[in-house]
Amino acid sequence: MRAYTAQIIYRIKCDGISTEQYEEQWRLIHGVDARDALFQARVVAKEEEATFVDRHGRTVMWELVAVKDLQEVNMKHGALLFSEVKEVTPIASPVWVEPATVATQTADNCH
Repeated sequence: MRAYTAQIIYRIKCDGISTEQYEEQWRLIHGVDARDALFQARVVAKEEEATFVDRHGRTVMWELVAVKDLQEVNMKHGALLFSEVKEVTPIASPVWVEPATVATQTADNCH
């Protein structure tokens, strides 16, 4: 058996209406090859679909969208399982200032 990571995506619906919310899960899957692992990932993903009533009485449904990615993984100590580079947009200046800074700036402006 080989080890694989499977990226599974679920759509969240509330009272039958898509909420544009999605659950992304990464699962460890075992299979004799990639084809078998994909089959096993689909079985696990389908078993995890759920419908329940939340505390507000709404029917919430987690509907399988897809097994988005399947990668064989090395199960040795220290093996890399997941890596992601995130790019952010820097903010030129904060939209808020600490109260102590505001008091100091106001006092400085009065001189």
